[in-house]
Amino acid sequence: MSELDTHQDPHANDAAPYSGGDPYADYRAGDFPFTELVDLADRRLGAGVVAANDEFFAERENLLVRERAVFDPERFGHKGKIMDGWETRRRRGADADHVFPAPEDHDWAIVRLGAPGVVRGIVVDTAHFRGNYPQKVSVQAAAVEGTPSPAELLDAKWEELVPPTPVRGHAANGFAIDVERRFTHVRLCQHPDGGVARLRVHGEVVPDPEWLELLGTLDLVSVLNGGTYEDASDRFYSSPTQIILPGTSRKMDDGWENRRRRVRGTNDWVRFRLAAQGAVRAVEIDTAYLKGNSAGWIALQGRNGESGEWFEVIPRTRLQPDTPHRFKLPAQAVVTHVRLDAFPDGGVARMRLHGTLTEQGAADLRARYTALGG
Repeated sequence: MSELDTHQDPHANDAAPYSGGDPYADYRAGDFPFTELVDLADRRLGAGVVAANDEFFAERENLLVRERAVFDPERFGHKGKIMDGWETRRRRGADADHVFPAPEDHDWAIVRLGAPGVVRGIVVDTAHFRGNYPQKVSVQAAAVEGTPSPAELLDAKWEELVPPTPVRGHAANGFAIDVERRFTHVRLCQHPDGGVARLRVHGEVVPDPEWLELLGTLDLVSVLNGGTYEDASDRFYSSPTQIILPGTSRKMDDGWENRRRRVRGTNDWVRFRLAAQGAVRAVEIDTAYLKGNSAGWIALQGRNGESGEWFEVIPRTRLQPDTPHRFKLPAQAVVTHVRLDAFPDGGVARMRLHGTLTEQGAADLRARYTALGG
């Protein structure tokens, strides 16, 4: 009897060997609703892979690359095939009589989330790892404030989000998470070894209220501060979440762009929820890199509370392409939600809502932070 589990086909989740042409032609994608939420492990938010026990074939940092993994069948290095992902060496058993690794053997990589929060879903992407993907994966999470070292993280209290679960090769493997806690780090484990191309950790940002109160004036809609994209009329070219990412846009698709609108009397729009109730005093709208496809005009509305009436914050205003725009509000706007309208269509790279949390907003934020283990 082999040391492998003979009760099931250990190669049942393999993809077919690459036979030429488009390497994504037989990629097994997935439709996971939680991917509409922000990726807490986005490098643009400050995420990083802080440690891994092994990265012999391919570096751990590849896990968080924003672009999808690429495959070059002719690319080899001194250690073997160069893969665009994190790949560990083949594990071996203890001796000649036990050639397979022990059941508990596994490899791991620890990821610092760019924005701590509640994890709603995880995608473990094994693109191009057809026969060298892990047999199973598991994911744990921890809440460790500050800037812990890898050694300190290894001693942290880890909570299981995904138990050891079989995954498919050359596929997007999605896992919905139902754990109401705020986490700062996740640990991806491969059982017993193998390769993973990309890791995405989707969820809701939960900022530290003490830090926001120390800042005073802040961007109330920023992802880093707990702002959330809720809905939009169109997401054809890119996610509206990118409008509220930190930093400036780096290229045309690093923002929100919709398809060309052909129905007269209509327009595109996107709605956001602020971190908590805030008083907005100034607004920035940036159309960087959007030259022949920026929104022609915008308007901004706000409301206070889920059932509050929408009111005008910025009237319909002409935009210039590839240009930052600053708007000083004549009076502060106390809001929990905003809706940005684009007329008739087009793109916006970034939006900033500068202001302060109200007393009620700060209290609500502290209550949620405490309830989630902060």
